[in-house]
Amino acid sequence: MADDLLAGGLPRAFRTPGNSSFSEFLTAHAPEMLPGRRLAGSDQRVIDLPHGTTIVATAFPDGVVMAGDRRATAGSYIAQRDIEKVFPADEYSCVGIAGTAGLAVELVRLFQVELEHYEKLEGIPLSLDGKANRLSTMVRGNLPLAMQGLAAVPLFAGYDPESHVGRIFSYDVIGGRYEEHEYHSVGSGSLFARGSLKKLYRPDLSELDAVTACVQALYDAADDDSATGGPDLARRIFPVVAVVTAAGFRRLAEDELIPLVETVVAGRMADPGGPRAPLH
Repeated sequence: MADDLLAGGLPRAFRTPGNSSFSEFLTAHAPEMLPGRRLAGSDQRVIDLPHGTTIVATAFPDGVVMAGDRRATAGSYIAQRDIEKVFPADEYSCVGIAGTAGLAVELVRLFQVELEHYEKLEGIPLSLDGKANRLSTMVRGNLPLAMQGLAAVPLFAGYDPESHVGRIFSYDVIGGRYEEHEYHSVGSGSLFARGSLKKLYRPDLSELDAVTACVQALYDAADDDSATGGPDLARRIFPVVAVVTAAGFRRLAEDELIPLVETVVAGRMADPGGPRAPLH
């Protein structure tokens, strides 16, 4: 053990030059710490594990909006009513999670460290495409658990300082990366959320309109998918909504979000089907 330590008591692995990927460092020196290895060989039944559900994202001229509902389910049981599924990845990007909640949250935390580690070693941040590719590699590392039914599927979005637009990336369980255009959704309610965004999306959406469209889409998803939780006015539980622009990542505070959500819910009381796209 002493031979493996250098000055300062740090293991040799921490003093040996390597590349700028923190996840590759863990793969070489502490693979048991990776999310994809944590439950390897476990006989835990999938139905017992909480699953996150619906995430939506839409681009607008100044950037991108991402929002997630707050419900986690375990089979037909509501495991948690106020789980958070949308996180900052770094200053100019965000990531939302669907699938096995515990694994997905660990994946996000590792991704955050991965981006910070790269920037510290290289002195510059990864490009938005580079971030999307790194996340693809990390999702692929979870494939053995995904084959057991423990899938964790992210939705990644950010502001691209090179093209000055918001961009959205989706993934499949084997790490395939796909750039989406205009809007996208993942999770159990994604089919209904995308249908809602399809009728509400316009290329010239303002930031407020983009946020409203995402909240409307989550409402529609909750209306048809039992695993998606709608706004809970009684418990004061509202979606998590993040905006990423040239100014960076910003999570909407409750005092900004509550009046908007209350307006959406009040509108649904008068018209349960919600707003419709104008016909031209």
